[in-house]
Amino acid sequence: MKINQAFFRTIWPVVEGGAVEIIDQTQLPHRLHIVRIANVEEMVHAIKHMQVRGAPLIGAAAAYGMALGIADRALDGDVERTREVLLQSRPTAVNLRWAVQRMQRLLLALPVEERAAAAWREAAVICDEDVALNQAIGQHGLGMLQALASMRGRGSAAQPLQILTHCNAGWLATVDWGTALAPIYAVHEAGLAVHVWVDETRPRNQGAALTAWELAQHGVPHTIISDNAGGHLMQRGEVDCVIVGADRVTATGDVCNKIGTYLKALAACDNDVPFYAAVPSPTIDWGMQDGVREIPIEERDADEVHYMQGVMADGALQRVRITPPGSAAANPAFDVTPARLVTGIITERGIASPAALHALFHTSD
Repeated sequence: MKINQAFFRTIWPVVEGGAVEIIDQTQLPHRLHIVRIANVEEMVHAIKHMQVRGAPLIGAAAAYGMALGIADRALDGDVERTREVLLQSRPTAVNLRWAVQRMQRLLLALPVEERAAAAWREAAVICDEDVALNQAIGQHGLGMLQALASMRGRGSAAQPLQILTHCNAGWLATVDWGTALAPIYAVHEAGLAVHVWVDETRPRNQGAALTAWELAQHGVPHTIISDNAGGHLMQRGEVDCVIVGADRVTATGDVCNKIGTYLKALAACDNDVPFYAAVPSPTIDWGMQDGVREIPIEERDADEVHYMQGVMADGALQRVRITPPGSAAANPAFDVTPARLVTGIITERGIASPAALHALFHTSD
């Protein structure tokens, strides 16, 4: 996707340096800062501290973390230790586990002397696959949005198609294109007028900081709203559909996404607004049935609630406290939207209701 009209991915290898470079998302939207990562410990730090974030990008970063972790020694024990270190970085996004297990299977099947080079190749393949999956999600979502616009008489400059999204599920959350934003980019490129309501997404403000930034870079009209404004807009008929991403989806279609997604789904259901999750197949956990009971919900540092980051008049980034001293804060990072509230799940194979998700991927060709 585009930054100042130049095409970027979120992560890329430094071929001659045996390192990886990333866009530091904690500095956006105020600074475009590229960070070089030279070992697995630095990659774990980047994942934990959300310099890279979003389930697909976490998976890609973890794949490169495996390559970094065995660059000097690639014995079986080194592969296992690298895998375990990466698995401890963040618990909720299933793509991380999927990526490191895929890397582990590949590497342990090879002679030791071939593993380092193979790890770099496979991490690059995982990145390219992610781009292809997200492009396919965009095309399937495009058809849905075009049909929705036709049905509702939307898509003109005077009456754009109105989409609400939560958190950041754009290209910054993936290697490129994004999940929830991929259909939006596709419909925008197809010439249909679209407008995006961007939830701020407290406490880390990924919507206000990241989604708004990348939509602006790509020229997509949008408006940032407070997290509690979505239901009001739906009541007024100002939202045609909701599209979100996901960090994990169960085999039964429960959707785990950034905290606050469940409330948007409830409001959408109450106002007959279609609610979609855009999900590449590595984000589907076929071993889980009940998202509320089974998905581990990450509890992040309370300081993310107590403090906010912004830019001062002189351009300096500043972190300020917004809560009273002595007040406790809880910070669950995700919630689970039950399948009954989900209209459809947009995947690289097509769009399915939660009940039909398993058949979409497991019916014989």
